Amino acid sequence: MIARYKDLCLDALDVPAAARFWSVALGLRSEERSTGALLRGGAPERAVWVNRVDEPRQAKNRLHVDVSTPSVQRLIDAGATVADADTFAWTILRDPDGGELCAFVRDDPAADPFYELVLDCADPQAQATWWHGVIGGELGHDEEHGWWWVDPPEGWPWESWVFVPVPEPKVETNRVHPDLWGEEGDLVAAGATVVDRQPGWVVLADPEGNEFCAFAPPDADEC
Repeated sequence: MIARYKDLCLDALDVPAAARFWSVALGLRSEERSTGALLRGGAPERAVWVNRVDEPRQAKNRLHVDVSTPSVQRLIDAGATVADADTFAWTILRDPDGGELCAFVRDDPAADPFYELVLDCADPQAQATWWHGVIGGELGHDEEHGWWWVDPPEGWPWESWVFVPVPEPKVETNRVHPDLWGEEGDLVAAGATVVDRQPGWVVLADPEGNEFCAFAPPDADEC
């Protein structure tokens, strides 16, 4: 493991609408920020940044969130629209910005809404293996469907990170991405590429070009 989870970032055209929706979907409180909104509640790693962008979406989310919910209607009332309620055992929704998410209805009222991150991949095995080397945890595989996953280590709010095969290529900057605590040099040595540098963090991409941000850890010995 060379990096730890920090938080999640979501890009949106309409920050207030997106922040209202995701605060309900993930059980967080929303706080206005100069560049968007910060959603938080409980442990620091449960924070979600909703960042304002001017560019409209061009394609479906390459990385999307799966949430646990007591009912799909609760998410619709918060601003979601139904994209597909019939094909799968779960419901595919769109948030107010049009981004896809999947809703899994769980009867357990104590079920954590932070369920899974799901990444579309050209090569799920290679992607899962690479990310497993970066974040640690347990690597798994569903041979029938071609899915791979990493059950992350302690400190991740998500139960699992799932890597699924898709035929379409990545066509735009991901509107959902994780932030990590990690050193740029370690991540580049592992195979990440530098996309941009900002004061305080660096934007990197994994081997299939999926963006994530790395922040120097407050204690380098923890990674």
